[in-house]
Amino acid sequence: MSLEWMYWTVPTAIFFIAIFLMIAGMLVWELVSPTIERRGFLRVPTTRGTRFFIGLLGTAYIHLAWIGLTDWSLWPALPVSAVWVFIVMRWG
Repeated sequence: MSLEWMYWTVPTAIFFIAIFLMIAGMLVWELVSPTIERRGFLRVPTTRGTRFFIGLLGTAYIHLAWIGLTDWSLWPALPVSAVWVFIVMRWG
């Protein structure tokens, strides 16, 4: 299988490796400490994995809005996204 059609860069590879490692970490966390559904500010019963997925979606939307609405570098969007994921995972 040839992957020449896709332009892989180091940041792209780091991004996908980081996502893979976070999912693997969630798996280990789930095996060590099984989750229970709970309701937070999202107002729907969610598990740890559901909140993680919602956090990742929110991160994607934050970055897309950052790209679409500003001419600034994406680096300041990273801490905003990290805070968003922390809030969703903790109180979502």
